[in-house]
Amino acid sequence: MLRYANPKRFLDLSAALLPWLWLAAAGLTLTGLYQAIFLVPPDYQQGDTVRIMYVHVPSAWMASFIYGFMFVASVVGLVWKHPLADAAAKEAAPIGAMFTAVCLITGALWGKPMWGTYWIWDARLTSMLVLLFLYLGYLGVWAAIEDRAKAARAAAVLCVVGVVNIPIIRFSVEWWDTLHQGPSVVRFEGGKLAPSIDPSMLWPLLIVGLGCTLLFFALLFVRMRTEIRRRRIRALLAAQAGG
Repeated sequence: MLRYANPKRFLDLSAALLPWLWLAAAGLTLTGLYQAIFLVPPDYQQGDTVRIMYVHVPSAWMASFIYGFMFVASVVGLVWKHPLADAAAKEAAPIGAMFTAVCLITGALWGKPMWGTYWIWDARLTSMLVLLFLYLGYLGVWAAIEDRAKAARAAAVLCVVGVVNIPIIRFSVEWWDTLHQGPSVVRFEGGKLAPSIDPSMLWPLLIVGLGCTLLFFALLFVRMRTEIRRRRIRALLAAQAGG
């Protein structure tokens, strides 16, 4: 995969993959949501409110996954200085912020009928809010520093430091006494992973989650292609000014 760190190779590869990514992302997401809305039975406790889960849970997955992706890209950019690593992290950040915001909004909509309030300073909710601030802070660093190389380093350092919040999000419901329920999809039982919900509810959730993952990469490729072209234009303008 390292050979695709070359911008030209990346543009060629992404151009070939993008139509299939869009098609697969749309097909899986719409299929999963259709099943969640029309085919999945109401929960015995939550009733039809459980259908919010099919947007909320995949958004939560993606919020953490994208930050993890940014962490890896930032480390690669800091250590090996691959030409596309900082671009990948930079262009992933707005997508991650979007998924985090959707997670918080849908969680609030679910919390009102279940907990009687839209918001409480629960450990899981608070750590997810911190994640949104990390995304916004990362984007703010890029916007505040005019020198692109310095901005990339500063943003990468912030991303690497902020990754400590990811395990806090994951284990907050186990480390502290929280309103938010524990693992509600799969959990360890008898030393192995076992589903926590009925397969009729689990499969649509996994389908939507896979669709959201492919949607992320489709959006990322589009944004990275734009960023590569933007950098080429800046380089051409700088060369012309120097000439």
